[in-house]
Amino acid sequence: MRTILAACRLIDAVTAFIGRQVKWLILAAIIVSAVNAIIRKAFDNSSNAWLELQWYLFGAVFMLAAAYTLQRNAHIRIDVISSHLKKRTRDWIDLFCHVVFLLPFVLMMLWLCWPFFLESYQSQEMSMNSGGLIIWPAKAIILAGFILLFFQALSEIAKRIAILIGIMPDPDDHGTMHATVASELAAAGMDHPHGTREGDR
Repeated sequence: MRTILAACRLIDAVTAFIGRQVKWLILAAIIVSAVNAIIRKAFDNSSNAWLELQWYLFGAVFMLAAAYTLQRNAHIRIDVISSHLKKRTRDWIDLFCHVVFLLPFVLMMLWLCWPFFLESYQSQEMSMNSGGLIIWPAKAIILAGFILLFFQALSEIAKRIAILIGIMPDPDDHGTMHATVASELAAAGMDHPHGTREGDR
């Protein structure tokens, strides 16, 4: 199990590095959008390449940050029920959902994405829009995003098992987004996002 957890730490480090770096693509997308708008309005001239580049950058952020979002436990949840469950019960639910839903979904997407990318790369597929960009790098980003998500899913499954059998401390104790939000609400005197302060009751 120590070897598996060491591999999880490596996966987590790679995921965190990529997740933190892709934020710069948001800035790049904003700059491209602004330059495109200025050129179009000031000089009545533009290109589909600028618009497609914005799509590529946005798609890259969405796909490459998905694994980091999973690692940070920051996906949107419906906490009306789960917030009232015991922590161990929530851990079992997370493990079940990762194994039964997340992992099969990611494997299916990898199976579909590989020929989707390969065919585009071999044909050097270009956009059908006039002046558009080459397509295969965008499809490569989709494939890369699911590869990252696959390894992060394995890491989360292994860590959740280690927590449940008691050989690993719960990372919620020191730093996931949900834990941070919960502590901030508690400090503000609120039980949950729709709660009220003690003095207002």
